[in-house]
Amino acid sequence: MDESQLIIALQNHDEFAFSILVKRHEQMVFNTAMSMLQNIEDAEDTAQDVFIQVHGSIKDFKEEAKLSTWMYRITITKCLDRLRRNKTKKRFAVVQSLFGVRDEVKEPTNFYHPGVQLDDKERSAILFKAIARLPDNQKIAYTLNKVEGLSYQHIAEVMNTTVSAVESYMHRAKQHLKKYLSDFYK
Repeated sequence: MDESQLIIALQNHDEFAFSILVKRHEQMVFNTAMSMLQNIEDAEDTAQDVFIQVHGSIKDFKEEAKLSTWMYRITITKCLDRLRRNKTKKRFAVVQSLFGVRDEVKEPTNFYHPGVQLDDKERSAILFKAIARLPDNQKIAYTLNKVEGLSYQHIAEVMNTTVSAVESYMHRAKQHLKKYLSDFYK
């Protein structure tokens, strides 16, 4: 089933087509979420949220971009929403701790991306912690390019911006990472 046929079937609420969609894109969605969130449970929850949103809004998909591009956009948006929620929870937990109320806060400790070789896990954990410190646009561009392997053109489509903006995000991300990592290795 090609992409156009899949989209038509999905728009007609074909559950078999939805299972094909999930099979084709589950790794991409999960890996992107994992790279952005650095927490397995959050990545799994976000991936599920992405597919729920795709299922619910496929009827509005206009095919102005590829299906995978649209799904990357949804995934990135869901990840950014979750990161903001987690940041708010952390702030609230600090306030609660001041008043003697304790709540567990998720930290990306011992984070390992599924695509990283076993002998590189320690270095990759350091790198992903540095990536997590980047501003959102830089984090998105860097993750999509270096972790997911997308071209600058595809990233520009996902981020709904220009290739030159992506080049700028990547340049600044590399500068920030160089500084963060040199601080770490001092």
